[in-house]
Amino acid sequence: MVSSLFNIQYPIIQAGMIWASGWRLASAVSNAGGLGLIGSGSMYPDILREHIQKCRQATNKPFGVNVPLLYPDIDQLINIILEEKVPIVFTSAGNPKTWTPVLKAAGIKVVHVVSSAAFALKSEAAGVDAVVAEGFEAGGHNGREETTTMVLVPAVCEQVSIPVIAAGGIGSGKAMAAAFALGASGVQVGSRFVATPEASSHINFKQAVVNAREGDTMLSLKKLAPVRLIKNNFYQAVQAAEDNGADVTALKNLLGRARAKAGMFEGNLEEGELEIGQVSALIHRIQPAASVVEEIWTEFRFTVQRLHQLK
Repeated sequence: MVSSLFNIQYPIIQAGMIWASGWRLASAVSNAGGLGLIGSGSMYPDILREHIQKCRQATNKPFGVNVPLLYPDIDQLINIILEEKVPIVFTSAGNPKTWTPVLKAAGIKVVHVVSSAAFALKSEAAGVDAVVAEGFEAGGHNGREETTTMVLVPAVCEQVSIPVIAAGGIGSGKAMAAAFALGASGVQVGSRFVATPEASSHINFKQAVVNAREGDTMLSLKKLAPVRLIKNNFYQAVQAAEDNGADVTALKNLLGRARAKAGMFEGNLEEGELEIGQVSALIHRIQPAASVVEEIWTEFRFTVQRLHQLK
């Protein structure tokens, strides 16, 4: 269902992550049979246009753009997407009613990322073609509900009639098979694609992802916007501030500007913001994006066949 919706070979979507998902990663995933997404959240409008044009030159397969709806220059991003005739847009962090009609009127497939069944219903009512049900295991900004993927996906599937794409904690074919068993018809993978040569994030950050172990990530900054981070000096400072009753203003001052860029793009592993999912504990090497797609799909098929044999 997801494969036919996006006209792709495998129902595997590469998440549009800030400071990681440029045109190189998106085109590599699309060329491998999945759906690559450019992460516009860390791009100025003119940079987004450049990445869209370069991605189109690097692949003749479908690709898309992820757009955080709370982006300050959202109207400029949307205009560029319309002008460049991007075929697929994933939206997040905002109300899908605002821009979905505009995008749909241009013939664009629209998907919204949700953290609850209630948000999924609102997204369906807004006219989106599918939703991403993202559990709180996921890296980056997260839902306040802290609902796990194992609970969220079937809850969303019970409520909506549009395709559901599972996300959060998915980095293998086994996890993909589990998501399909819960009712999903596709998966969105983020952390696994950070650990690829094509990701635009700093090699220090990629290595930190590979080195991460169980328990090395935590949900933080809940008073602002919950985000899952690798524990480092910055994380410890946030925890200390929150333990001492820091308010929103104090936390904003602590976060400052360009903290995520410093960590994920410039490689400052102690003072930067290092956004990654719990599944990082299961990522053990940096490998090409096409290899990741092939590995996940092969293991998915093997797992499904093995389970079928248990009948």
